[in-house]
Amino acid sequence: MRKNKRCGLLALGLMLGWACSQAVMAQTPSPPAEQPRKRSPANLEVPGKTEVNEWTVGLAGGLLEGTFIRYAADIAKVLDDGPRLRVIPLVTFGAVGNVSDLLFLKGVDIAITQSDVLDHFRRELKVPNIEERIHYISPLFRSEVHIYARGEFNSLKDLAGRKVAFNTRGSAANLTGQVVFQRLGIEVEPVFMNNAIALEKMRSGEISAVVHVVGKPNDLFAKFKPEPGFHFLPIEDDAQFADYYVPARLSAEDYPNLIPSGQSVETIAVPTVLAVFNWPTNSDRYRRVARFIEAYFAKFSQLQQPPFQPKWQEINVAGTVPGWTRYRVAEEILARMVRKEEPTGEAQLRSQFDTFLANRATNARMSRREREALFNDFLRWRRN
Repeated sequence: MRKNKRCGLLALGLMLGWACSQAVMAQTPSPPAEQPRKRSPANLEVPGKTEVNEWTVGLAGGLLEGTFIRYAADIAKVLDDGPRLRVIPLVTFGAVGNVSDLLFLKGVDIAITQSDVLDHFRRELKVPNIEERIHYISPLFRSEVHIYARGEFNSLKDLAGRKVAFNTRGSAANLTGQVVFQRLGIEVEPVFMNNAIALEKMRSGEISAVVHVVGKPNDLFAKFKPEPGFHFLPIEDDAQFADYYVPARLSAEDYPNLIPSGQSVETIAVPTVLAVFNWPTNSDRYRRVARFIEAYFAKFSQLQQPPFQPKWQEINVAGTVPGWTRYRVAEEILARMVRKEEPTGEAQLRSQFDTFLANRATNARMSRREREALFNDFLRWRRN
């Protein structure tokens, strides 16, 4: 009987517990219906993902304070065509480093560099067959050699034995800047660091001068607060620089905070190059590069319009680069472009040629005989 009593109490307790739980549930709002779990971005299959990667091209630019990266960014903007073509501009160490990246770095197909770089790889680095491995698509703008010194130095010879900053290793300043001093027979103590830092060290006297090889005007100097006596040193153009370099000038219009109004400083410039690895025709990278080159020539006129870099307007994509071989795809496209042009009379060509020279710093130094020889070279090149 006692056992039956316990069972009855247990049953009563269970009934009371169930009743209480129902009462509580009746007073508590029902939880919202469970929503479908959102898929994380990592799990989402982006439409066209395969296609986007298939037509992506890596373009080696340069340092953030340099000029190369800005032109690389312009190219990326203009040539962007969604899944059909995407150009990714890369921040790199500059002219020498970009050719190394073309040779060895995965994902780099095209690079902006300088015309004197292949000679460096051939003579100094002893890279075999560099002319066959690296070709060019077109010449680009010219990069002027800026040598900015403290007030007590009035010529390049005054810098003999002094500390001179040549930017970071692999940069244009490192290559072309040292070429200038070597060819002039001036021995300096080279220092390698970011030029923005080097300019600050000039103030304290730790460094005597800074070499920067970029297209003018460049923000590093345009935005630099002038120090009393600090100035650009001239580089006289002569036969020692006749292979890859051309005469140039830095003016007050380029750097009004550093050069007095109406004055200018003579220097030299090195042509830059849009370079490409010589991919075999049956490779995947060849297909990507070929599409890039087609778009580059087709849309080049857009690059010559604002808001893109003003020096695009000075570039002749059909120009040749001494010591370089033009990539076969670019050569074929240019040949098609020439065939589509209407015949032009020699008088009109001469007028266009004279206009071209009038806008170049070289014009003032050329004799009539030199102008005529250059024009005849131009006619022969056009016929070929």
